[in-house]
Amino acid sequence: MRTEQDETSEPLFLTSGFVYDSAEQAEATFQGATTHWVYSRFGNPTVASLERRLAALEGAEACRMTATGMAAVHAALLCHLRAGDRVVASRALFGSCHWIVSTLLPRYGISICFVDGGDLEQWRGALSSPAALVLLETPSNPMLDLVDLPAVAALAHEAGALVVVDNVFATPLLQRPLELGADVVVYSCTKHMDGQGRVLGGAVLGRQRWVEEELQPFLRNTGPALSPFNAWVILKGLETLKLRVDAMSKSAEELAMHLEAHPAVGAVRYPFLASHPQVNLARAQMRGGGTLVTFTLRGGKEAAFRFCDALRLVDISNNLGDARSLITHPATTTHFRVGPEERRRLGIEDGTLRLSVGLEDVEDLREDLDRGLAAAGVA
Repeated sequence: MRTEQDETSEPLFLTSGFVYDSAEQAEATFQGATTHWVYSRFGNPTVASLERRLAALEGAEACRMTATGMAAVHAALLCHLRAGDRVVASRALFGSCHWIVSTLLPRYGISICFVDGGDLEQWRGALSSPAALVLLETPSNPMLDLVDLPAVAALAHEAGALVVVDNVFATPLLQRPLELGADVVVYSCTKHMDGQGRVLGGAVLGRQRWVEEELQPFLRNTGPALSPFNAWVILKGLETLKLRVDAMSKSAEELAMHLEAHPAVGAVRYPFLASHPQVNLARAQMRGGGTLVTFTLRGGKEAAFRFCDALRLVDISNNLGDARSLITHPATTTHFRVGPEERRRLGIEDGTLRLSVGLEDVEDLREDLDRGLAAAGVA
């Protein structure tokens, strides 16, 4: 959106409210008889610019922004669900998403069924009964497991379910869930879209009618609004999204192959790696392998901690999709609260590490990883 000032950069409307020319205009606005900005919890010109940009990037009819990625997940679920509904979810969810499904939803009388995302027979069994909503991540956090989106979406729709996909790891550049059968896509824009560790933000995208009738009233009345400043920062991040994701994905694939060849590494997960058990599915529904590499050291937690502490270029952080390379130990950070039994079911071991590859020179990153592997002392 460009104002009468003809600026080249999107304007920042850092305002909480808006004024009216008359009391009659205010009345007409609240009655829906005329269009006018009301309050930045309801909508803001800068935030609206970001919503239009993301909808175009995703190929969605509509988009609404939220304060965080978790607010996006929460809103997408709670705006649609009612007491007595049934949800089927992939077991491989980010820790906070898992908590919403396993702990929060049952408090509201919503029944839950978890399945192993890569097992179509489990999906088929779970969706042989009516369901209101399906939630999944693909690739999943942190093990980069995949879900066959067209197949699961078809089963879900037969069961009457809305399909919600967390597409954070793939980004809209590498995977388009709506084209593969999903109804709603959610993002943490904190990740690749800002991509420089600056601000929080979330997005929910889907069909215009669902967004306006289900999602929008929930957001307006519960208030998880994205600040205009954060929206402006994310808009700036989108301008370099493709450059960053392409470069980071190329480095991630090279580093995945390098790690796979090292004797201290027991297993490596990267969607486009030939050894990934779902590589054919990854290549069928993704345009690239992404910026994340997950690997497991043979020496368990102690080796993993020695590895992380020896790094000099890669920072220890539970964030991802950043221009800087980041590493985290999921069992003690992002997936600590799901418990050891559930982590085992997800394949998260004590030696598992998740590497988010940034924009540093790939040879410098390789050298840093080798430093960590030497310190791990399990070769």
